[in-house]
Amino acid sequence: MKIYIKNMVCHRCKLAVEAELQQSGYHPTQVELGEATITEDLSTEQLATLDTRLKRMGFELIDDRKSRLVEKIKNLIVQLVHHQTEPLTINLSSYLADQLHYEYNYLSNLFSDTEGITIEKYYISQKMEKVKELLIYNELTLSEIAYQMGYSSVAYLSSQFKKETGLTPSHFKAIKENKRRNIEEL
Repeated sequence: MKIYIKNMVCHRCKLAVEAELQQSGYHPTQVELGEATITEDLSTEQLATLDTRLKRMGFELIDDRKSRLVEKIKNLIVQLVHHQTEPLTINLSSYLADQLHYEYNYLSNLFSDTEGITIEKYYISQKMEKVKELLIYNELTLSEIAYQMGYSSVAYLSSQFKKETGLTPSHFKAIKENKRRNIEEL
Protein backbone atom coordinates (compact mmCIF):
# COMPACT_ATOMS: atom_id res chain seq x y z
CA MET A 1 0.00 0.00 0.00
CA LYS A 2 1.27 3.46 -0.87
CA ILE A 3 0.65 6.26 1.62
CA TYR A 4 1.24 9.95 1.01
CA ILE A 5 2.82 12.12 3.70
CA LYS A 6 2.93 15.89 3.96
CA ASN A 7 5.95 17.93 5.10
CA MET A 8 8.69 15.48 4.19
CA VAL A 9 11.45 17.75 2.91
CA CYS A 10 14.78 16.05 3.56
CA HIS A 11 16.62 12.77 4.03
CA ARG A 12 16.18 12.98 7.82
CA CYS A 13 12.41 13.12 7.24
CA LYS A 14 12.59 9.88 5.28
CA LEU A 15 14.54 8.24 8.10
CA ALA A 16 12.08 9.52 10.73
CA VAL A 17 9.05 8.28 8.78
CA GLU A 18 10.65 4.91 8.12
CA ALA A 19 11.46 4.52 11.82
CA GLU A 20 7.91 5.49 12.79
CA LEU A 21 6.44 2.99 10.34
CA GLN A 22 8.65 0.24 11.74
CA GLN A 23 7.83 1.19 15.34
CA SER A 24 4.15 1.01 14.41
CA GLY A 25 4.71 -2.58 13.27
CA TYR A 26 4.55 -1.95 9.54
CA HIS A 27 7.07 -3.00 6.92
CA PRO A 28 8.13 -0.14 4.64
CA THR A 29 9.59 -1.25 1.32
CA GLN A 30 10.29 2.25 0.05
CA VAL A 31 10.25 5.70 1.66
CA GLU A 32 10.63 8.77 -0.56
CA LEU A 33 9.89 12.45 -0.04
CA GLY A 34 6.13 12.68 0.35
CA GLU A 35 5.33 8.98 0.06
CA ALA A 36 6.01 5.57 1.50
CA THR A 37 5.16 2.06 0.40
CA ILE A 38 4.39 -0.57 3.03
CA THR A 39 3.54 -4.23 2.61
CA GLU A 40 0.36 -3.97 4.68
CA ASP A 41 -3.07 -2.64 3.65
CA LEU A 42 -4.24 -0.35 6.44
CA SER A 43 -7.80 0.09 7.65
CA THR A 44 -9.27 3.53 8.17
CA GLU A 45 -8.66 3.17 11.90
CA GLN A 46 -5.02 2.17 11.39
CA LEU A 47 -4.52 5.14 9.05
CA ALA A 48 -5.97 7.49 11.68
CA THR A 49 -3.62 6.08 14.34
CA LEU A 50 -0.63 6.37 12.01
CA ASP A 51 -1.65 9.94 11.12
CA THR A 52 -1.73 10.84 14.83
CA ARG A 53 1.74 9.38 15.35
CA LEU A 54 3.13 11.18 12.30
CA LYS A 55 1.59 14.49 13.35
CA ARG A 56 3.61 14.40 16.56
CA MET A 57 6.71 14.60 14.35
CA GLY A 58 5.32 17.37 12.14
CA PHE A 59 4.14 15.10 9.31
CA GLU A 60 0.61 14.36 8.14
CA LEU A 61 -1.07 11.76 5.96
CA ILE A 62 -2.54 13.12 2.73
CA ASP A 63 -5.60 11.44 1.31
CA ASP A 64 -6.83 13.42 -1.68
CA ARG A 65 -5.29 13.58 -5.15
CA LYS A 66 -4.99 17.36 -5.37
CA SER A 67 -3.23 17.66 -2.01
CA ARG A 68 -0.80 14.95 -3.08
CA LEU A 69 -0.05 16.85 -6.27
CA VAL A 70 0.59 20.08 -4.33
CA GLU A 71 2.89 18.16 -2.01
CA LYS A 72 4.77 16.79 -5.03
CA ILE A 73 5.21 20.34 -6.34
CA LYS A 74 6.63 21.41 -2.97
CA ASN A 75 8.94 18.40 -2.80
CA LEU A 76 10.29 19.03 -6.30
CA ILE A 77 11.00 22.66 -5.42
CA VAL A 78 12.64 21.75 -2.10
CA GLN A 79 14.73 19.10 -3.85
CA LEU A 80 15.68 21.58 -6.56
CA VAL A 81 16.62 24.41 -4.20
CA HIS A 82 18.12 22.59 -1.24
CA HIS A 83 19.66 19.44 -2.67
CA GLN A 84 20.96 20.22 -6.16
CA THR A 85 24.26 22.00 -6.61
CA GLU A 86 23.75 23.07 -10.22
CA PRO A 87 21.23 25.76 -11.16
CA LEU A 88 18.13 24.87 -13.15
CA THR A 89 18.82 25.14 -16.88
CA ILE A 90 15.16 25.38 -17.94
CA ASN A 91 12.49 27.59 -16.46
CA LEU A 92 10.64 26.39 -13.37
CA SER A 93 7.30 26.08 -15.12
CA SER A 94 8.71 23.74 -17.80
CA TYR A 95 10.57 21.74 -15.15
CA LEU A 96 7.45 21.19 -13.04
CA ALA A 97 5.26 20.42 -16.05
CA ASP A 98 7.81 17.88 -17.33
CA GLN A 99 8.28 16.22 -13.96
CA LEU A 100 4.60 15.99 -13.05
CA HIS A 101 3.10 15.51 -16.56
CA TYR A 102 0.51 18.26 -16.14
CA GLU A 103 0.05 21.61 -17.86
CA TYR A 104 1.78 24.30 -15.82
CA ASN A 105 -1.35 26.46 -15.72
CA TYR A 106 -3.22 23.64 -13.99
CA LEU A 107 -0.40 23.17 -11.47
CA SER A 108 -0.14 26.90 -10.85
CA ASN A 109 -3.87 27.37 -10.28
CA LEU A 110 -4.11 24.30 -8.06
CA PHE A 111 -1.13 25.40 -5.97
CA SER A 112 -2.43 28.95 -5.56
CA ASP A 113 -5.93 27.76 -4.63
CA THR A 114 -4.59 25.27 -2.08
CA GLU A 115 -1.68 27.18 -0.55
CA GLY A 116 -2.76 30.79 -0.94
CA ILE A 117 0.53 31.77 -2.61
CA THR A 118 1.88 31.30 -6.10
CA ILE A 119 4.41 28.63 -7.04
CA GLU A 120 6.87 31.39 -7.91
CA LYS A 121 6.49 32.99 -4.47
CA TYR A 122 7.02 29.60 -2.81
CA TYR A 123 10.08 28.98 -5.00
CA ILE A 124 11.55 32.38 -4.13
CA SER A 125 10.95 31.85 -0.39
CA GLN A 126 12.73 28.49 -0.59
CA LYS A 127 15.63 30.10 -2.45
CA MET A 128 15.89 32.86 0.16
CA GLU A 129 16.12 30.28 2.96
CA LYS A 130 18.89 28.52 1.07
CA VAL A 131 20.71 31.82 0.54
CA LYS A 132 20.43 32.53 4.28
CA GLU A 133 21.88 29.09 5.01
CA LEU A 134 24.80 29.68 2.63
CA LEU A 135 25.43 33.14 4.09
CA ILE A 136 25.54 31.75 7.62
CA TYR A 137 27.94 28.96 6.60
CA ASN A 138 30.25 31.66 5.25
CA GLU A 139 31.94 29.26 2.80
CA LEU A 140 30.96 30.95 -0.47
CA THR A 141 31.19 34.50 -1.75
CA LEU A 142 27.99 36.29 -2.68
CA SER A 143 28.94 35.85 -6.35
CA GLU A 144 29.29 32.10 -5.85
CA ILE A 145 25.96 31.97 -4.03
CA ALA A 146 24.29 33.93 -6.83
CA TYR A 147 25.66 31.49 -9.42
CA GLN A 148 24.73 28.42 -7.39
CA MET A 149 21.17 29.67 -6.89
CA GLY A 150 20.75 30.51 -10.57
CA TYR A 151 20.69 34.32 -10.32
CA SER A 152 21.95 36.27 -13.29
CA SER A 153 23.86 38.69 -11.07
CA VAL A 154 24.74 39.53 -7.49
CA ALA A 155 22.67 42.70 -7.84
CA TYR A 156 19.55 40.69 -8.71
CA LEU A 157 20.12 38.30 -5.80
CA SER A 158 20.68 41.23 -3.42
CA SER A 159 17.57 42.99 -4.66
CA GLN A 160 15.37 39.93 -4.24
CA PHE A 161 16.93 39.13 -0.84
CA LYS A 162 16.21 42.64 0.43
CA LYS A 163 12.67 42.54 -0.94
CA GLU A 164 11.98 39.23 0.84
CA THR A 165 13.83 39.77 4.12
CA GLY A 166 14.14 43.53 4.47
CA LEU A 167 17.92 43.16 4.79
CA THR A 168 20.78 43.16 2.34
CA PRO A 169 22.75 39.90 2.21
CA SER A 170 25.83 41.62 3.66
CA HIS A 171 23.80 43.08 6.53
CA PHE A 172 22.21 39.68 7.18
CA LYS A 173 25.65 38.08 7.23
CA ALA A 174 27.00 40.81 9.52
CA ILE A 175 24.32 40.52 12.19
CA LYS A 176 24.59 36.70 12.20
CA GLU A 177 21.27 36.37 13.92
CA ASN A 178 19.37 33.21 13.33
CA LYS A 179 16.66 34.53 11.07
CA ARG A 180 16.22 31.27 9.22
CA ARG A 181 12.91 29.45 9.11
CA ASN A 182 12.11 25.78 8.74
CA ILE A 183 11.54 25.04 5.07
CA GLU A 184 8.31 23.17 5.81
CA GLU A 185 6.93 26.38 7.35
CA LEU A 186 7.33 28.35 4.11
